[in-house]
Amino acid sequence: MPPPRKKGRGWLFAIIAAVMVVLVGGGGVYAVSLLSGGGTQPEDVLPASTLAYVRVDLDPAANQKLALFGLARKFSATRDSFTGDDPRKALFELMRKDSRDLAKVDYARDVEPWIGDRIGFGVLAPRAGSNTPEAVLAVQVTDETGARAGLAKLNAGGEMKGLAFREDYALLASTQAAADGYAKAPPLAQNSDFAGDLKALGEPGVLSFWGNVGQIAKIAGGAVPTDQGTLEMIKNVRFAGALRFDTGYAELSGISRGAPVQGATDPEAVRLADLPDSTVGALSISGLGDAFGKQWPQLTKMAESSGGQAFTDFVTRAQQSYGIALPADLVTLLGKNLTVAVDEQGLDGDLPNVGAVLTTDPAKAQEVVAKLERFVADSGTAAPQIAKVAADGKLVLASSQDYAGRLAADGTLGDSETFAQAIPDADSATAALFVDLDKLEKYYLRSVSGEERANLQTLRAVGLSASQSGDTTSFSLRVLFN
Repeated sequence: MPPPRKKGRGWLFAIIAAVMVVLVGGGGVYAVSLLSGGGTQPEDVLPASTLAYVRVDLDPAANQKLALFGLARKFSATRDSFTGDDPRKALFELMRKDSRDLAKVDYARDVEPWIGDRIGFGVLAPRAGSNTPEAVLAVQVTDETGARAGLAKLNAGGEMKGLAFREDYALLASTQAAADGYAKAPPLAQNSDFAGDLKALGEPGVLSFWGNVGQIAKIAGGAVPTDQGTLEMIKNVRFAGALRFDTGYAELSGISRGAPVQGATDPEAVRLADLPDSTVGALSISGLGDAFGKQWPQLTKMAESSGGQAFTDFVTRAQQSYGIALPADLVTLLGKNLTVAVDEQGLDGDLPNVGAVLTTDPAKAQEVVAKLERFVADSGTAAPQIAKVAADGKLVLASSQDYAGRLAADGTLGDSETFAQAIPDADSATAALFVDLDKLEKYYLRSVSGEERANLQTLRAVGLSASQSGDTTSFSLRVLFN
């Protein structure tokens, strides 16, 4: 029985996905031929009314391509995926193996003469009388006549019936009228929100994306159940992100803007750099106490709406029986910063070295901990003994007294080259996560071998950091390679 025929916009999404395969699968043989950069971007031709946008660039800045190809050669899955001097051809042939739609399309004759390096995909509000969002695809072309014929073959039987040209791009839309309208509309690059967000984002890398969350939520309608309170909170929120490469790491960087400020007005920087240099993993978040206190009325309302009277009864019993005052005690416990860490020492034993550093009033925090310990004991739950060390402006809780003492002292994790590259903004980030895979790999490599083992050994560390300034939150996710 022949495989089912792909319909609709499937081939369009296949192209976007396939271009990503090229981006992570190409070899160094393409680096010389892909060093130009610059030129018209998809946002210069897509309409300004675009609500969500994804851009893939096979011709980014030279440093991006060289780093990308260098990283691709480290993995067996991408090292030998493509041969020759045209990654787009290798990509097309890979796609054609699983697609009846492309069986009669010849790359050299029907695609190569006109295809460019960039693709942009946009989502717009539904047309009047429709509940389905509109989609538009911008494909960079080098020859309009060839593109018209080639796209007709690629889109045979598809839903994108409209085709128009703008500058050096083909615009595909659901109808010819829509395509013609998009070709004449002000471009997305002139949308002030979009332009400001992309400027704040910086280098767009090999892939970038943008979206207006509030507007997307509106057109989603009943497809994504959202209460009015949530819609009010996100009505002005937008996000933007980019995938970038550098020597030794890949980075997904992003920003969100327009959200109401919910947390601390001026949260302090994370405390990861002060941990012991034997740390294998840690999470640090600042401003949780302040944020929890501010959000308590809303959290209480949500809990009561979902759990009825049970939540109110629990809060009352906690206060009457154990003196646990909510939210005050949790605000004290979470404090200005909460850092949780796992140490390399002890991972082979029965009880790993795990601990938390609470930047708060240590005396008040110890009182809260004592209340919680009484609560746990009366519940019948067997809980391990918690070691405690009170220091200047912080309380340390750990699985052993020795580790608690080490966490209370000033550590040197910040001096580690791996940490510095994974969390480059440790002195300003207000939330961060760090995992040293080189220190952990001896545990998870035991069950793998061959190429899978070699690929895993290439991974060095993971770092995620975020910071907030006004209504703008920025984040960086880095994967480091050996």
